[in-house]
Amino acid sequence: MDKLKIGLIHATMNSVGPILESFSSTNENVDLVNFMDEGLIYELNETNTVTTRMILRLSELAGKAVESHVDAILFTCSSFTPFVPKIAELVSVPVLSSDISMLEKAVELSEKINVIATVNAAGPTTKRMIEEVAKQKGKEVTVEARVLTEAFEALQKGNPKKHDQLIQREIENIGNDDVTVLAQYSMARAVANDNLMFDHVLTGPQVSAEAIINLAREYRERRMT
Repeated sequence: MDKLKIGLIHATMNSVGPILESFSSTNENVDLVNFMDEGLIYELNETNTVTTRMILRLSELAGKAVESHVDAILFTCSSFTPFVPKIAELVSVPVLSSDISMLEKAVELSEKINVIATVNAAGPTTKRMIEEVAKQKGKEVTVEARVLTEAFEALQKGNPKKHDQLIQREIENIGNDDVTVLAQYSMARAVANDNLMFDHVLTGPQVSAEAIINLAREYRERRMT
């Protein structure tokens, strides 16, 4: 059987490294095809609004992924998660938003969930999505969101150390009694090198990589039967 081919759709370069690293750690032999529109995250940071044109631009990237004969598509920017189901209706292959698998896991693990984001739109978006997941599962949760825009600015300006330190400090302020969710793929690097200290922190890349591989494999098997 040919290798699975997965399309990755990005709105920022900062998401690329974490998701590629997560795929490499799965030990699955897959081909990854990247599609990028980095202007989306700049526009979103300026306006704090997801417009119809933004969704169309993401849909165009999804169309290009399908034309490249991918077996599944993963969106890597959490700010657009609520709109991914609409885009999924337009394409013929399985589609997964960046963080839905992680949010489902957070709801399973805890009734109190902390969200840390570095993009203004990502904090409230992730909070709403967790509450929606909890409602679907019939579970009551309390969600508190914190946004560290200075961390995103540091990463954009080539200062990843400051980015990581700001996130780590906020995690320490929260404590380890409850689950903490890092809203964006770009944030995963802040906890990548200390699994023990941050074992109560969930990040999207690893969970999503495993989930999209499973979806792609199921899709391939259906096509072959």
